[in-house]
Amino acid sequence: MAIWGHTEKGEAVPIYTLTSGKIEVRVTAYGARLVSIKTPDRNGKVEDIVLGYDSLQDYLKPNPYFGAIVGRYGNRIGQGKFSIDGKHYQIPINNGPNALHGGPVGFDKHVWQSHEVPDGVEFTHVSPDGDMGFPGKLTAKVKYTLAGNTLRIDYYATTDKPTILNLTNHAYFNLHGNDKGNVLDQEIELNADKYTPTDAGLIPTGKEDPVAGTPLDFRKLTPIGARINDNFEALKYAGGYDQNFIVNGKPGTLRLAAIAEDPVSGRKMTVDTTQPGVQFYSGNFLDGTLTGRHGIKYQKHSAFCLETQHFPDSPNHPNFPSAVLRPGETFHQTTTYTFNTIGAAK
Repeated sequence: MAIWGHTEKGEAVPIYTLTSGKIEVRVTAYGARLVSIKTPDRNGKVEDIVLGYDSLQDYLKPNPYFGAIVGRYGNRIGQGKFSIDGKHYQIPINNGPNALHGGPVGFDKHVWQSHEVPDGVEFTHVSPDGDMGFPGKLTAKVKYTLAGNTLRIDYYATTDKPTILNLTNHAYFNLHGNDKGNVLDQEIELNADKYTPTDAGLIPTGKEDPVAGTPLDFRKLTPIGARINDNFEALKYAGGYDQNFIVNGKPGTLRLAAIAEDPVSGRKMTVDTTQPGVQFYSGNFLDGTLTGRHGIKYQKHSAFCLETQHFPDSPNHPNFPSAVLRPGETFHQTTTYTFNTIGAAK
């Protein structure tokens, strides 16, 4: 552990380095954020495969949630409105007419408490009752552990009033290396037969549609760029992929969500989760205005995200898996990222 820097309020921000002999992971208390993952390619050359910055000061500036834990409710809530037990709540709007990732001051903008645990580090954040309009004093814990070639993230939370919760990590991946161009030739497989279609504001309609016969069918490894410009409503709304996919299997059980492969470098990442969904995002809103490591400007499609999650706007769709957390309950979800290599491209 080292002190990486200080916030404008003078808060000290620790950074931790986890190593397994195969992989190096750096995480910081600011936003309980994943700063870097260094993995070898098929020839043993190591690259950092997540987008981000070398300095804390850059993370303190506006950025698209690079590597952060987002909450209290990750993803979107339509018009920032929801109800629990007949009580109505309003979250500040920060994404067109909607609330995104917990509102303007979400969990990504706080310094979490931290301490080392075996093979990793645990971060804790206490969100007071009424924080960003959410009810209940919520205590959230996020534990990163690294063993062998697997990075595991465990999410825990308790509350003293009924509330809603959706915690995820917003890492941006580029298996070439974080400063090595776009990801359109990298291949994705999603263990999902269905997705949740949205309106133009990316708020789910409440339907669960099959991916079969659409450009959202990633049930076999498919290059990200193969169909990204197809004439399909969901792609037009988002400027690429930015959809919630319903992970096959039983929520609450650790099961395959996604596989990502880079035929060029040979890097492979397998994502397993207990969560009901995964948001596949193809970096559509990166536009070259942000300068990351090595002076590289992050352009459109220079990364992809696989955000394991409850579905967007779940509180407003009773047919979706419930995102309500009540006193006496403990929220616990797990996501793992396993890194391997594949053989030479055919």
